[in-house]
Amino acid sequence: MDTNDARSHLHDVVNDFEVGMLVTHTATHLHARPMAIASLEDGIVAYLVTDINSLKVDEIRVNPLALLTFQSARKFVTVRGEVMVSRDRQLIETLWKEIWKVWFPGGKSDPNIALLKFTAHEGEYWDNAGMQGLKYVYDAAKAYITGETPQTDDAQHAKIHL
Repeated sequence: MDTNDARSHLHDVVNDFEVGMLVTHTATHLHARPMAIASLEDGIVAYLVTDINSLKVDEIRVNPLALLTFQSARKFVTVRGEVMVSRDRQLIETLWKEIWKVWFPGGKSDPNIALLKFTAHEGEYWDNAGMQGLKYVYDAAKAYITGETPQTDDAQHAKIHL
């Protein structure tokens, strides 16, 4: 699999998720919290909705480097990048989901609503779903019998610079 295919596969794997764990930096430790993915663009640019007065916004303003992680039973992804805070009203209106009204009672025009734009610089995935899962089971069984470590290919695991 070439680099463009690996990038495309990374995007496809991330696109399967509705929620990711956003990890930011505080002054003394890392802080992780689940975040709904409002939108995902090519190159792993993810938009997340947040309250402009939230602690994560303060953390991002001090240190914009962050990590987004995703996990299911057979797929795992981690992407490292930078986050910026956006109050772009037109974009908020375009991405608006009615369920957000739970946190933003004023709807699309709620003064506290903001977006976090996460731009990935590097990603890594482990994909053992579907045919990749069957291949992994076969390779793992073979490795167990032969006493060797199983080999993975780019469809199963890759590190990508974006």
